[in-house]
Amino acid sequence: MQTIILYVITVVLFLGLDAIGLTRLVRPVFEENIGHLLLDDFRLGPAALFYMAFVAGLLWFVSEPALRDDAPMQALLNGAILGFLAYGTYEFTSLAVMRDWSMRMVAVDVAWGTVLTGVSAWGGVVLTRWISTALITPV
Repeated sequence: MQTIILYVITVVLFLGLDAIGLTRLVRPVFEENIGHLLLDDFRLGPAALFYMAFVAGLLWFVSEPALRDDAPMQALLNGAILGFLAYGTYEFTSLAVMRDWSMRMVAVDVAWGTVLTGVSAWGGVVLTRWISTALITPV
């Protein structure tokens, strides 16, 4: 049950924060360089697949171990590392092979992915601990 709670909380945090970050930070920078390639609205299917899979991986590699060890700061650090690696893989590969890709796009998206993933992992662990404690602690 705790894993389900952790997954749901982490998905909600990740989606909520990313909606803000994509619209306020990432998209404006991408529009400057590759605006002609961007859709007006995103494709729900691929987006849902990414979010579900990425958060599942985040739980497997970061959040579950941190929750088990009662170490939310471990979730923050390891989540940030995973975010840097994942977003960096996409961005540096794109910079290497795509015309009009800029270092500014790389910097903004990698920084955002690092913060987003770390904060989502940390928040998921903290809130899951709080909810789990509230559910088993008699009033």
